[in-house]
Amino acid sequence: MNSYQSPNDLLLAQRMIALAPKEAKAFLAFDHAAKRADGEIPPKIREWIALAVALTTQCGYCLDVHARAAKSLGTTQEELAEIVLIAAAVRAGATMGHGLLTLRLFEQAPAA
Repeated sequence: MNSYQSPNDLLLAQRMIALAPKEAKAFLAFDHAAKRADGEIPPKIREWIALAVALTTQCGYCLDVHARAAKSLGTTQEELAEIVLIAAAVRAGATMGHGLLTLRLFEQAPAA
């Protein structure tokens, strides 16, 4: 299967960091803080949240990283399936919510 995304793209991360070191340093500090193991949310649940977000943003790289991390923390296929379906339902709900907004904006727009 041909794809623009490739796991090998992650090898370019060091180059990206070198090209924009100040921004990369800030991003990496934020990323590490969000992934910390000593927060109120346990690491396994943090990975579940990351997976749900990756599913809704459709980031293949994030799915790769967080699926592996979740599995290493003991996530089962059944739990993964539930995460996928919860994310799908929330995404569908967001579409409905935006549909309601669109309907209101449509109704408020002047007639042609």
